[in-house]
Amino acid sequence: MILVTGGAGFIGGNFVLDWLKNPASEGVINLDKLTYAGNLATLDSLKDDPRHIFVHGDIGDKELVTRLLKEHQPRAIVNFAAESHVDRSIHGPAEFVTTNIVGTFNLLECAREYWNGLDAAGKERFRFHHVSTDEVYGSLSLTDPAFTEKNSYEPNSPYSASKAASDHLVRAWFHTYGFPVVTTNCSNNYGPYHFPEKLIPLVILNALNSKPLPIYGDGQQIRDWLYVGDHCSAIREVLAKGKLGETYNIGGWNEKANIDVVKTICRILDELKPRADGKSYVEQITFVKDRPGHDRRYAIDASKVERELGWRPAETFDTGIRKTVQWYLDNPVWIDGVVSGSYRDWLQKQYN
Repeated sequence: MILVTGGAGFIGGNFVLDWLKNPASEGVINLDKLTYAGNLATLDSLKDDPRHIFVHGDIGDKELVTRLLKEHQPRAIVNFAAESHVDRSIHGPAEFVTTNIVGTFNLLECAREYWNGLDAAGKERFRFHHVSTDEVYGSLSLTDPAFTEKNSYEPNSPYSASKAASDHLVRAWFHTYGFPVVTTNCSNNYGPYHFPEKLIPLVILNALNSKPLPIYGDGQQIRDWLYVGDHCSAIREVLAKGKLGETYNIGGWNEKANIDVVKTICRILDELKPRADGKSYVEQITFVKDRPGHDRRYAIDASKVERELGWRPAETFDTGIRKTVQWYLDNPVWIDGVVSGSYRDWLQKQYN
């Protein structure tokens, strides 16, 4: 089996679904704290799959993590567990330090103790895959080359600083203890099951509900966009073939300004779900005050993972964003549960 942390969140949930889509895949122990962005409804299709074992808990709970490792003897850990929203980190950085730094430290220590107890073959087989972000590298100008794995870390928000710290811990555990780690730093993900606080799902849902489409500043902040299904396939490749101690940047080769992303969504919605008044959703765009310390540009150079492991994204931004918009149109039940908070009511009743 493998242990996946944060497997009820956006990227982690997509990874678990993708992993178990193959009937021959190993089972998954899915450990998730179920914060506001964790949603078991994402995993509804796995209810009757005996290969999926969900555990409600925190990576910071040493006793729980130790017990799970001892009981299930996973051959790998894939760590998605993190607080990840920049805006929330600005208003409440403490949770980001607790989960992203202290939680990762605890997970590493529990995993290292478990790994030390394995036989030679088990040690050779075991992997700890740490999933991180391109935001640890800081911001780029319009003319700077894209981030490579050799870029210095220059985080600019409490979120990115906490992820940078976790990356450093993972690196140190490899160099100090010989603990078998790999790290991936990804660009902005988008796709199904995305909690509607991030740009793309927020714009889709606001558009459909006749609400303003908020754009920070002038909307010219540039991001590299990675379809979440492509990210999942990249993690599979790195987990299977990545060199121990190495970092791999995972990107979509899709640099887009925020305003262009929003206008693309509006054009697709104009086609697939036209407004009743016949006007374009573009008219709902509203520019709002920029957030503090807003990085201007991120761009990932994903040449290394292609060169060494043969991975390249299958989706262009045009194909991926169309799939994403269509998914939100086709899944109103999941969306209603998130927006109304009913999934939180169920959680409170279930785990009271």
